[in-house]
Amino acid sequence: MIAEILSTGDEIRTGAVVDSNSAHISCELEAAGIEVVRHTCVGDDMDRLVSILREIGGRADVAVVTGGLGPTMDDLTAEAAAAAWGVELIVDRAALNSIEDFLRKRGRPMTDPLKKQALLPEGAQCLYNIVGTAPGFFMKIGRCFFFFLPGVPFEMRKMLSSGVLPQIERLRGGQREFSIVKTISSFGLTESETGQRIAGLEEKFPGIKPGLRIKFPEIHIRLYARGDNETEIGRRMDAAVYWVLEKMGKYAFSADGDSMEAVVGRLLCRKKASVAVAESCTGGLISHWLTNVPGSSDYFFFSGVAYSNEAKVKVLGVSPETLHRYGAVHEETAKEMAEGACRAAGADYAVSATGIAGPGGGTDDKPVGTVCFGLCAPGLLKGFRFHYSFQERWMNKKIFAMKALDLLRRELMD
Repeated sequence: MIAEILSTGDEIRTGAVVDSNSAHISCELEAAGIEVVRHTCVGDDMDRLVSILREIGGRADVAVVTGGLGPTMDDLTAEAAAAAWGVELIVDRAALNSIEDFLRKRGRPMTDPLKKQALLPEGAQCLYNIVGTAPGFFMKIGRCFFFFLPGVPFEMRKMLSSGVLPQIERLRGGQREFSIVKTISSFGLTESETGQRIAGLEEKFPGIKPGLRIKFPEIHIRLYARGDNETEIGRRMDAAVYWVLEKMGKYAFSADGDSMEAVVGRLLCRKKASVAVAESCTGGLISHWLTNVPGSSDYFFFSGVAYSNEAKVKVLGVSPETLHRYGAVHEETAKEMAEGACRAAGADYAVSATGIAGPGGGTDDKPVGTVCFGLCAPGLLKGFRFHYSFQERWMNKKIFAMKALDLLRRELMD
């Protein structure tokens, strides 16, 4: 069974609104063992809507359509669906009851625009919307079963899980193809280097399809498997994941798509250890990421964002002599920043970052993209220097913060 997804609306077509609906629907359909072969977007244009519905109806088994079911004049989806299959729009009693019930519970009156949402193509079946006024519906156009849902993400997600997926299972008559997707998160290699490391995977593991996704500054290795024997494809997937992890070594930090900060948090919990952070060029980004993890209060003790040299001295205890001799961006300064954070917080570990995020401020000796890190651990104080070639400030801040967490992760793993 193959599926397509159609997003409608000028706001999606023009990019004014990001189409998060299609991504969610794809993930849910793939997890249910349904292959999504195409995503399409069409604006609020009747002729184009009718044309694409007929096209999809001639080639797909299932289609999920979002948008255009509201009360305004540019909500054309129901009318387009009726025209595509050559039927009339009629007042659907189930849809009208659904709208009336929703409004009654909230003490709101029925209006003509809201009542318009009960006009469905003749022969369509209503899909109830318990969190909004716009009912969905499903019908067959050509060879394809179409499911029409509102474009509001919260409403769409509820209706997809409660209405669409169960209907698709009934259409399949109990026959199911299983799908497994695994995400291996990595950091520190380029896309081409990552591709070279996992070259040959498809030959070694037939039926496992790899793909690379850049989520700067991470690279995610996605593995896709599909088959009618869930146990067998699970076994093949486990073997492929193990092979990729071996090829990637310490550059891979999660086999489950977890974030770097979540991995660091688990390692700290495992060691029953605490952490402090001293930041300059990253402006609190390292601390922000760490504290985004639920339960981080168990191990996160302190954050010091010391941009000025005076703050580095007064808050973190960096020696004025060190700053005078080496400057703010240096391994020795970074080491003293980490040591000071560890001391101030009474933490077991501390990491620091000081660098030149740009676009200005670089010199011949320390160009934009230069960053130094300090790492303080039990019985250990280390300094590091790296240079990245990005000129965009936001890119440098993100890769500096990620590298700081990666250094901490590798120390915690040893």
